[in-house]
Amino acid sequence: MDLTFASITEIAAAVKSKKVSAKEVTEHFQKRIESLDGRLNSFSSKNAHAIQEAEAIDARIAKGEDAGLMAGVPFGIKEMFCTKGLTTTAGSKILENFVPPYDATVVARLKKAGIVVMGKLNQDEFAMGSSNETSFHGIVRNPWNLECVPGGSSGGSAAAQAARLVVGALGTDTGGSIRQPASFCGIVGVKPTYGRVSRYGIIAFASSLDQAGPMVSSVKDAALTLEVISGFDSHDSTTTQKSVPAWSRHLKADVKGMKIGLMKEYMAGGLHPDVQKTVENSIETLKKMGAEIVEVSVPMTEVAVPVYYLVAASEASSNLARYDGVKYGYRADFKNLSAIDLEEFYSKTRGQGFGKEVKRRIMLGTYCLSSGYYDAYYNKAGQVRRLIMNQYLEAFKKCDVILSAVTAAPAFKIGERISDPLTMYLNDIFTTSTNLAGLPGMSVPFGMSQDGLPIGVQLTAGHFEEQKMLDVAYALESASPVKGKNPHVV
Repeated sequence: MDLTFASITEIAAAVKSKKVSAKEVTEHFQKRIESLDGRLNSFSSKNAHAIQEAEAIDARIAKGEDAGLMAGVPFGIKEMFCTKGLTTTAGSKILENFVPPYDATVVARLKKAGIVVMGKLNQDEFAMGSSNETSFHGIVRNPWNLECVPGGSSGGSAAAQAARLVVGALGTDTGGSIRQPASFCGIVGVKPTYGRVSRYGIIAFASSLDQAGPMVSSVKDAALTLEVISGFDSHDSTTTQKSVPAWSRHLKADVKGMKIGLMKEYMAGGLHPDVQKTVENSIETLKKMGAEIVEVSVPMTEVAVPVYYLVAASEASSNLARYDGVKYGYRADFKNLSAIDLEEFYSKTRGQGFGKEVKRRIMLGTYCLSSGYYDAYYNKAGQVRRLIMNQYLEAFKKCDVILSAVTAAPAFKIGERISDPLTMYLNDIFTTSTNLAGLPGMSVPFGMSQDGLPIGVQLTAGHFEEQKMLDVAYALESASPVKGKNPHVV
């Protein structure tokens, strides 16, 4: 078995049957991280106790104990997730020395399943960005082309997974931050239905939009990881009481008779030719497999981006108010602390601790929530958000899954858009409406650009209909023209 390209199931089975030890697997991927990540910068920190954790799994197996569904599988954890004893910065200077005393629920569930945490993965600061260029830890590079961005905000997770520095990775998706980097890096990324996965222990950006999900190399690995991290959590009142289906065991590539929706608003043109070709190829593939292609319409998606940025920035301004330099995190250096007033203390600490993009969104959000503007902006955005959801619900009466592009173009060059916030925000044009409506969505690799960059297609399903979405993805994966291709860094 080639450990580098083995699946989660294959590695766990080999570890439990003692064909290979968890320690050997961990050492293998540690060597890959050491030799390759210098070019990618996908890891913000390494877990110094990874070998001990692997040895503990081997000891449990030696005693005949159940080591978990994912015994010995190396995982990378995005910086947004609290990890007990490991520095968790959310990619920001203001949290540069924060070490959580507890694990996020999803991390705890993965550990219970037997994973080995290899370290924390780089990201855009507080998940605000689409390129992984806003991180306090520096820019992450795309393993397919080191001059290109890996996408964001979960760019470190996508890059590490694509380069096979880990077997699985966790990301968060507030407006496309799992799906967009998954497309840019040629991996599978899933954003589940809002409430399917606990947000407890995830550093908050926009609470009504944030969701955690897997970023892995196959649809089956995604389904399996989703099973482990999903389910009700008493620490998070937004989690659903619905039972967690065995998605991985029910996966089927048979889409005959399924109705695949093509959204009228997303098929109006404007796509990069290579993205357009990839979407068309995926449609033809599903047709040949017996799926029925139908047109659906969600007119309000045309205003999804401004609505998303109003909602997200408003919630961010509230959530980030806790970083004041008093209780924890970065504090500006004052020669005489008693001689300054509170306003100066806050402004200097937050001014030095937050990056430009975070400051921009805090100011935008504070303005939207201010007296006299709340009804005109945040409240109105909430009303339009409800209309978007209602239109999606109507669309899903006509189809099982909606297929679209993930982004309008393949990965762009580092530095190309970072100085133009509006152009960067429009990068999320195909992904934000899914978060606003709380729907599950995912990216599955299905094409390559003329420049050798991967391109994914996006699948969106109705609330708690992850199985339908995963089945269509499984069918596309089985016929993908890029299956088995890997970046040159590998």
